[in-house]
Amino acid sequence: MDGTLQANDISGIVEADRAHVWHHLIQHKPFETSDPRIIVEGKGVYVWDQHGKEHIDGVSGGVWTVNVGYGRERIANAVRDQLVKMNFFGGTAGSIPGAMFSKRLIEKMPGMSRVYYANSGSEANEKAFKMIRQIAHKRHGGKKHKILYRDRDYHGTTIACLSAGGQQERNAQYGPYTPGFVEVPHCLEYRNQYGACEEGYGVRAARAIEEVILREGPDTVGGLCLEPVTAGGGVIPPPEGYWETVQEICTKYDILLHIDEVVCGVGRTGTWFGYQNYGVKPDFVTMAKGVASGYAAISCCVTTEEVFQMFKDDTNDPMNYFRDISTFGGCTAGPAAALENMAIIEEEGLLDNTVAMGARMIDNLQALSEKHAVIGDVRGKGLFCGAELVNDRKTKEPLHEKQVQAVVADCMAQGVIIGATNRSVPGMNNTLCFSPPLISTPDNIDHLTNAVDEALGRVTG
Repeated sequence: MDGTLQANDISGIVEADRAHVWHHLIQHKPFETSDPRIIVEGKGVYVWDQHGKEHIDGVSGGVWTVNVGYGRERIANAVRDQLVKMNFFGGTAGSIPGAMFSKRLIEKMPGMSRVYYANSGSEANEKAFKMIRQIAHKRHGGKKHKILYRDRDYHGTTIACLSAGGQQERNAQYGPYTPGFVEVPHCLEYRNQYGACEEGYGVRAARAIEEVILREGPDTVGGLCLEPVTAGGGVIPPPEGYWETVQEICTKYDILLHIDEVVCGVGRTGTWFGYQNYGVKPDFVTMAKGVASGYAAISCCVTTEEVFQMFKDDTNDPMNYFRDISTFGGCTAGPAAALENMAIIEEEGLLDNTVAMGARMIDNLQALSEKHAVIGDVRGKGLFCGAELVNDRKTKEPLHEKQVQAVVADCMAQGVIIGATNRSVPGMNNTLCFSPPLISTPDNIDHLTNAVDEALGRVTG
């Protein structure tokens, strides 16, 4: 025997994981006395762990990714066939699936024109940041280089993306940060920071962005990066009037609008992209997670033709094009998987299903709020929903993160996987998060919310 580990040797797999794998977003000290969880199989909306225990997945792969569910043979087969024919070539050349998917994607995004391939959401956002910075140098002598981001929004794990991140606990201990990124206030009406707003909270929250622009100097601000619906910062849909005012402000001050669709993109909110719910016309749209539903790594930074034309130059100046590369942006598995993923969403009517099942989830959570006073606010868009937990509805004092995580753990013990804000916003990690696959049925939605009902009863009384 050569000591090679076999896939069916579950105890060996667990020990190899414990000894060698550095997991994401988790403290490993407990693994000294307990086993790490290994997910060994998935089908539809269900996954099974190393003990054979079945779980319904209410967060699409733990991080809002597996939009069309598990076990899609047609995606796996498309990836296999493509890899055998041509697996990779650097992005200086094109590929058949890359060209095909770019055309299909742009057909879903009126007003957009060009697709820059990369392999993660963080990387896609970095591309947009670099483009904005290069435009500042090409057109504004480098002065219009500042990029605004919003409190509670999240744009990725790199130092530059953390510099544009509005979640202080995610940023802690990773500074110093990249200069030139400036925060604007959040737009969570439940946590209204302005008091009575004559023009409406949404407009007031957008005007707060304008106040930051004026403070910084409009001639120094080149871009504004926002999630269409704030994700890990508490599932925050924009209030009425917000996006219209944001668009007006960007136009007024010649600011490029970058919408981060890494979570919301490709169906999560019931439209192809979250911004399409609000009539916005972005200059950049970045996406990753749901683009191929986790069957292959892919991200895209999509731009308008106007942005693309800014990098075309016939002066033979070697510095005037976008001097960037993403090695695995040249892998053909991503666009091959993305083509099939998009076809499944269309053929199975999953956008309509997302709207219907999202409405059911909101209704179920609203019904739970009548039973459990700990639920202070219910919000969401499509199959992206949140329930903010509080100690007191009058004061809106947040429920402590440990209790929120206890609710999540209770659901897990029931075989139900849900999410929650955690280690993100100090004192405000109190929102349960739900983002099940877009294929979810009414029974699946009821299963998820029934588990929350039981967990709340046990944890919060």
